[in-house]
Amino acid sequence: MNELPNCPSCASTFTYDDGLQYVCPECGHEWSKTADAADDAPSVRDANGNPLFDGDSVTVIKDLKVKGSSLVVKVGTKVKNIRLVDGDHDIDCKVDGIGPMKLKSEFVKKA
Repeated sequence: MNELPNCPSCASTFTYDDGLQYVCPECGHEWSKTADAADDAPSVRDANGNPLFDGDSVTVIKDLKVKGSSLVVKVGTKVKNIRLVDGDHDIDCKVDGIGPMKLKSEFVKKA
């Protein structure tokens, strides 16, 4: 039936062909028909310029205030098993003692 690929952004199965590209009606993501999967991989780098990948461990290099709370993520806090996401805050993780949060890659270094 539908031989079109799923959306690489939201994994929706409702993609459609729009000439030279595919379009996802659910999230609005558009991608080229000729693009390789490796091109869609985010190239996120830490504060030292090292590339980060899903599952890496990172260390916080600056005290970070948690918005909407009095908690602070202290310098030297190690965060394990990160997940890279698109957006302003490009690391999705769980910090021990604080919980799930998003971090900017400019405030971490690869552990």
